[in-house]
Amino acid sequence: MLEVKIITPDTTLFEGNADAITLPGAKGSFQVLKGHAPVVSNLTKGEVKLEQNGKTETFSIDSGIVEVLNNKVIVLV
Repeated sequence: MLEVKIITPDTTLFEGNADAITLPGAKGSFQVLKGHAPVVSNLTKGEVKLEQNGKTETFSIDSGIVEVLNNKVIVLV
């Protein structure tokens, strides 16, 4: 399980657990699962997809940055 936060300058769009998150990276889309290696990446325009309990929630973004560390994912958009 991943701890995920998706934050804008004005509000928190999502804070909770997810099984997986797919992000629009600067060099292509990538997915983060439990146990993912630490990473910091730029994000481009696209969709952030959260998967939890067989359901998918989608957020459209213009740009941002993500940090993955110790099963915690922080997305700043």
